[in-house]
Amino acid sequence: MRSTDLFIIGAGPIGISCAIEAKHKGLDYILVDKGCLVNSLYNYPLGMQFFSSSDRLELDQIPFCSIESKPKRNEALEYYRRVVESRGITPQLFEKVVHLEKQEDNFIIQTTKESYKAKNVVIATGFFDIPNLMNVPGEELNKVTHYFKEAHLYSNQKVAVVGASNSAIDAALACYRKGAEVTLIIRGPEVGPRVKYWVRPDILNRIEEGSIKAYYNAEVSEITPDQISFLENGSPKTIENDFVIAMTGYLPDFEFLKMAQINLEGSNLKPSYDPSTMETNIPGLFLAGVICGGMETHKWFIENSRDHAQKIVSRILS
Repeated sequence: MRSTDLFIIGAGPIGISCAIEAKHKGLDYILVDKGCLVNSLYNYPLGMQFFSSSDRLELDQIPFCSIESKPKRNEALEYYRRVVESRGITPQLFEKVVHLEKQEDNFIIQTTKESYKAKNVVIATGFFDIPNLMNVPGEELNKVTHYFKEAHLYSNQKVAVVGASNSAIDAALACYRKGAEVTLIIRGPEVGPRVKYWVRPDILNRIEEGSIKAYYNAEVSEITPDQISFLENGSPKTIENDFVIAMTGYLPDFEFLKMAQINLEGSNLKPSYDPSTMETNIPGLFLAGVICGGMETHKWFIENSRDHAQKIVSRILS
């Protein structure tokens, strides 16, 4: 069984930041991820552009140079790969943590590859792996996806995009521009107010001119192989449909947090932690990044959680 000062779960930007800080302060660390390096970013749409400017995504004062002020997915993948390389970070990838428990003064961690003993643990797992399901008949059909990679697949098809956030609007516009007949099904009364400011006018103009059909105050009720049914202001509607892109959000792995015995508070299931140290109700067990928000996954981003690493390592060394 390997032993370490700090075991970091999640090799996204914030997990990488924790590894860098641990290395700077002389702590032995292990960084693992069940997928590839910055796995969530890898699974973003191919042409996705960040809301944040590149300087606000930087780690350890390493400049992030991008073609535009707001970088795109492929630039971020290359940047974080080079950060890991330049700082000598050695992530163990495609290694999933399957069990975590505290025994006396140490944590015992079991992964799909090995067993570990750690004095401290950081959970920086993000939230992109578990879709927030609609729980309607037909959601299991192959025509339904909760992830969007690129629009070519949907050319000349009738596509329903469910959602009103950045991911839904980006998917709707991309599919429309590849020749799809796009319908937006939006639960609320309008396109989401947090949609990127340079994208929101584009989607509103496409809706106004009729290029993209939008239904507001609408909820999907059933999906069949050739149709989608929904309620608009309580009135049932059914339209022909080839594909459904359900951009209904994603959830943190609450079952993993429960296994670790972290308290979850309120209707948003916010994990219990001290914001000054990022330490949870379990001494030596820390949270970092978006996982801190529970259901409120819009609260934390790379740019406003980069300091979590310093808080955590300072607490460990105190």
